[in-house]
Amino acid sequence: MFKKIVFMGTPNFAVPILNSLYKNGSPILAVYSQPPKKSMRGQKINKSAVQIFSENLNLNIRTPDFLNNNFEELEYFKSISPDIVIVAAYGMLIPKEFLKLPKYGFLNIHASLLPKWRGAAPVQRAIMNLDEVTGISIIKLVDKLDAGPIMFKKEIELNKEINTEQALNKLSRLSSEIILDCLDLVEIGKAKFVEQDNSQATYAKKITNEECKADWKMEPIYIIAKINGLYPHPTAHFFFEGERYKIHKAELSNLEGKTGTLLDDNLTVACKSGSVKILEIQRQGKKVQKVKEFLLGSKMKKGSILS
Repeated sequence: MFKKIVFMGTPNFAVPILNSLYKNGSPILAVYSQPPKKSMRGQKINKSAVQIFSENLNLNIRTPDFLNNNFEELEYFKSISPDIVIVAAYGMLIPKEFLKLPKYGFLNIHASLLPKWRGAAPVQRAIMNLDEVTGISIIKLVDKLDAGPIMFKKEIELNKEINTEQALNKLSRLSSEIILDCLDLVEIGKAKFVEQDNSQATYAKKITNEECKADWKMEPIYIIAKINGLYPHPTAHFFFEGERYKIHKAELSNLEGKTGTLLDDNLTVACKSGSVKILEIQRQGKKVQKVKEFLLGSKMKKGSILS
């Protein structure tokens, strides 16, 4: 077993992986996570899932605002001299000066079948693209985005109903089971790393706010894919009478009509060659509601136009 491990991760995806290392008795010198962020209204400081988990276990948690040209953090990293670093959705670029320090380097757990979907939003992009499979790749971290040699890949199937939250939960559990075996192989010198075919690389760019708006001119299957891909964050949305509404869940419908028009009193929206029935919705600043509850106090009705 490695004597000195550092873990880097931020969202819920990373927690089961860190927990697996902890329960295995792995000596975790430090846990790095992105710093707490203020809520939109600025009244509350929100710690990351990894920070909360680490503090509950009294692990040494570090949340620097940046690593690039952070000489104080670099000196600390040198002082603890980790054998290996495990990275899982840390969300911050790691400079060369850090990458060269651990004896066995950095292992990065990436939620796609590399070289497909390198970048910030691999699961969202896979679902929105109607990919039939995705998976995890465990790679050696290099100073080029998700381009390091691959040690291990494992795929899972994606059906048309799965959303990003569900897919990430599956991939996280899978990663937490695999990482211990990968560490053992690295330690005994039997890990095999295969270079990626860069000509096959595709990129999962960060989701923009403009992409989150529902486009009723699209085919219904792609609208559902967008809703599922953007759940639970940042969430697909539309506007009605100048107010934004988030769509948390929807399904296909066979009704047809003018695009963007409500075809019944159950929030079925006409799209290109069909329609989408909204099942769960959230008015701006309000809680998520089932459609039946939402409609009790809503002005939306058959014939209303959604934009």
